[in-house]
Amino acid sequence: MQMQPFVETDQMNQFQAPGWMRYWLWLLVGLVIVMVALGGATRLTGSGLSMTEWRPLTGAIPPLSDAAWLVEFDKYQHSSQYEVLNYGMSMDEFKSIYWWEWSHRQFGRATGLVFLVPFLLLVRGWRRGTVSRAVMGWLLGICMLGGLQAAVGWIMVASGLRPGMVAVAPVKLMLHLLVAACILAALVRFLAKLSSSDPIRLAPGLVFWSKWIPVVFLVQMALGALVAGSKAGFAYNTWPLMSGRFIPSFGDLFVFSPWYENFFANATMVQFQHRMVAYVVAVLAVFYAVTVWRSHPRTRGARHALVLLVLVGMQVLLGIVTLLSHVPLWAALAHQVLAMVIFVAGCHHASRVRA
Repeated sequence: MQMQPFVETDQMNQFQAPGWMRYWLWLLVGLVIVMVALGGATRLTGSGLSMTEWRPLTGAIPPLSDAAWLVEFDKYQHSSQYEVLNYGMSMDEFKSIYWWEWSHRQFGRATGLVFLVPFLLLVRGWRRGTVSRAVMGWLLGICMLGGLQAAVGWIMVASGLRPGMVAVAPVKLMLHLLVAACILAALVRFLAKLSSSDPIRLAPGLVFWSKWIPVVFLVQMALGALVAGSKAGFAYNTWPLMSGRFIPSFGDLFVFSPWYENFFANATMVQFQHRMVAYVVAVLAVFYAVTVWRSHPRTRGARHALVLLVLVGMQVLLGIVTLLSHVPLWAALAHQVLAMVIFVAGCHHASRVRA
């Protein structure tokens, strides 16, 4: 493969790399979003604990015989999830949840290969001088995040395999999603570094808000992961009230001791804080879109802000539908995927904005 270099100067940093690299990075963005969707499906189908071991190499091979399936099923039968929730399940039922988790892990391996092969080509280019040190630094950082994500994924699964646990720990699920979001943010930021297009010029105050928008999105995604991990979405399936109140009673919000555990383990508090931050996100999206459109009408920045507003509006409506319909698989997955799309859009916008 012949490398056609391009050079982009950004604040004294030289980014020299082959032209195909941007297409590859956008492909990785898409693969990470699909990976998150598969993880969501695995969680929603209760399949995440069906594989009780982490074998980075040999784990890619599924059971190939009836005897091998019996071995895997026997391992699962020693888990608390089986004893408490799935006692007496058939082999066919076990295979159904096993294939979800196996597919999630294999897609992760495939994504790693999609990263690794071009990365090795770029290492060769770096040695020949056609790829800059700055590019390799970014890629090594993204590679480390990918390795961290794999480790956090197993730590999350291991938390659900402890005696007495029937699901993974919500905080570890949140951490797993946050690392995926960090990978997406790094990819999008790196793409902005490689871009040859002109930056979006906005007033300094709007530049400040553009940087904070993806941070608020990230906080809301973390709270959504807590909702998913604690199954708080099933606690109150009404909107805008929770048991007839906009703000639940103090006694419902603070059940556990110490008090801070309520923010992670109390289903009422978890759903309530996710709702409240959703309102903050919606207000922020409206404020930003209106302000940018008024001060920079019909510009690329205004169009970006409008797209963010439309996406946030769609997400709010989808969240309400998901809640009122008692969290069906299709709606929960769509809600999760759209959250990642909004986060990517916010990071892309923030990466392109300059004063």
